[in-house]
Amino acid sequence: MNTGCIFCRIISGEIQSEILYQDEDVIALRDINPVAPTHLLIMPRAHITSPAEVGADQKWLLGHLIHVAGELAKREGIAESGYRLVINSGPDSGQEIPHLHLHLLGGRALRRMG
Repeated sequence: MNTGCIFCRIISGEIQSEILYQDEDVIALRDINPVAPTHLLIMPRAHITSPAEVGADQKWLLGHLIHVAGELAKREGIAESGYRLVINSGPDSGQEIPHLHLHLLGGRALRRMG
């Protein structure tokens, strides 16, 4: 845990948040500044700053984040209409909190990328 990281403080229970999903490796909650009707954050409990820091022995964790996102999309009712998964990494990407997290976005038509 990184005591200066707001996500680590949420994970530890120091900061209250509505937890939508949790297991021994991952936690999920609603983004407090949503950019879509459904905007969830799925993150590892371990303090990992970016995908570049995921070690070979942790690569299963990225698949687990995506699996949890799919299950939450079903629960939120957006699996059929579609959703977007985004990982920002580093300041140039717009990552505001340096703790690996996956954005699950949906609930309306999203602009095409690229």
